[in-house]
Amino acid sequence: MNKEIAKIVFPSILANITIPLLGLVDTAIAGHLGSAVEIGAIAVGSMMFNLLYWNFGFLRMGTSGMTAQAFGARDGARLRAIYATAARLALAISLAIIVLQLPLRWLMLWIIGGSEGVTSLASTYFNIVVWGAPAVLLMMAQKGWLLGNQRASDAMLVSVAVNVLNIVCSLVAVYVMEMGFIGIAVGTLVAQWLGLLFTLWLLRARRKKLIVSNFSVLHGGGVAVKGFIQTNTHIFFRSFLLMMVLLSVTAIGARTSDLVLAVNTLIMQLFTLYSYFLDGVAFAGEALVGKYVGAGDKPRLRLCVRLLLLWGAVFTVIYTIFYAQPQWLLRLLTDEPQVLAMARDYRLWCALLPVCGCLAFVWDGVFIGLMRTRAMLLSVLTAAVLFYVIYFAFCARWGNYALWTAFLAFLLVRGFVLTALYLVSVRS
Repeated sequence: MNKEIAKIVFPSILANITIPLLGLVDTAIAGHLGSAVEIGAIAVGSMMFNLLYWNFGFLRMGTSGMTAQAFGARDGARLRAIYATAARLALAISLAIIVLQLPLRWLMLWIIGGSEGVTSLASTYFNIVVWGAPAVLLMMAQKGWLLGNQRASDAMLVSVAVNVLNIVCSLVAVYVMEMGFIGIAVGTLVAQWLGLLFTLWLLRARRKKLIVSNFSVLHGGGVAVKGFIQTNTHIFFRSFLLMMVLLSVTAIGARTSDLVLAVNTLIMQLFTLYSYFLDGVAFAGEALVGKYVGAGDKPRLRLCVRLLLLWGAVFTVIYTIFYAQPQWLLRLLTDEPQVLAMARDYRLWCALLPVCGCLAFVWDGVFIGLMRTRAMLLSVLTAAVLFYVIYFAFCARWGNYALWTAFLAFLLVRGFVLTALYLVSVRS
C-alpha cells in the first residue's frame, strides 16, 4: 500500500512544487522591480484568477474522484463519458469568463481593494492573462482525468511542463525583452497555451496505456451535464467559500497598507508551498480511495486512509521545523527592508501553518475519493464562519495578527470536522 501511495505522492509533489515555485518566482521578480507595489499587484492579480478558477475546482477534483471510481470498476464507457463532459463544461465556462471579463475584473478589484498603483498594475495583469482561461480550465479537467486513471506521472509531466514554461517565459519577457511588470503576465499567457498543446499531445501518446483508447470532447454523449454539475455542486460552493477566506486575507491586507499586503503575500506564499506538498498526499487519496470504492475493497480502503494520515504527519513535522526560521526564504522573495522587518514578527504563525493544515488537506483527498462532497462543504462552511467571527472579534485589538490567528483556526476546524465525520461513517 505504501508503494501505491508513493507512486502517486511523489510525482504529484514534483508536479505541485512547480506551482508554488512559479508563485515564488513571480513574487521574486516583482519584488526586485523597485517597490512593494509590484509585489502587491502580483498578489491581487493572482488572487483574481484564483477566485475565478478555484471556484471551478470541480473540473479537476470532481473529475478525479468520478474517474477513479470508474477506473476501479473497469468501466471504460463511463471513463470516456466523464472526459467528454468535463472538457465540454471547461470550454463553456472559459468562454463565459472571456465574454464577461470586464464586469468580472471590476467586481473583483472592487472587492479586493488596494492602492491606486496596485489596482492599476493588477488590472493590466488581468487583461492579459484572462485570455488563457480555455487552456487553464481544459488542462484542469484533463489532469483530473489522468489522476483518476492512476496516471499521476502524466499529470506530473503536464504540471511541470506548464510551470517551467511559465517561469522561463516570464523571465525572458521581463529581463530579456525588457517588458517590465507586463512581461510576467505575457509569459504566463504564452505558457498556458503551450501547456494545453503539450497536454493534448500527451493524451494521444498515452492512449495505449489507458483503459480507454478512444476519447474526445466529441466522442459520444458523455454523462449528462446536469448530473455532472449536481454531483459537483458541493465542491463548487466549497471552493467558493475557501476562496472567500483566501480573498479576505489579501483584501484586508490591501485595505490596510501596501506594506501589510506585501507581508501577507509572503506568508501566503509559504502556505502555498506547504499546501502543494500536502496536496500530493491528497491526490493519492483521490486516486486510490476512489479506486478502492469502485472496486468495493473496504479493507484496503481503510488501510489506505490510515497510511495517508501517517504520510501527512511526516511532511507536517518536516515543514514545521523548516518554517520555524523562515527569514532566509523570505530574503529570496524580496530585498525590501521594511517588508522583511515586519515579516519577522510572524515567525510563530508561519511555524503553525503546517500543524493546523495537515488534517484538512489529507481528508480533502480522502473525501473526494469517497465522493462525499457534502461533508467537505460542511467543514469549510463551519470553518469559514469561525474565521470571520475570530477576525472581527479581535481585529481592533490585534490588527493583522488577528487575521492570521483566524486563518489558523480556519484550517484546524476543517480538519476536525472531517475527522469527526469520517469516524462516524466508519462506526456506522
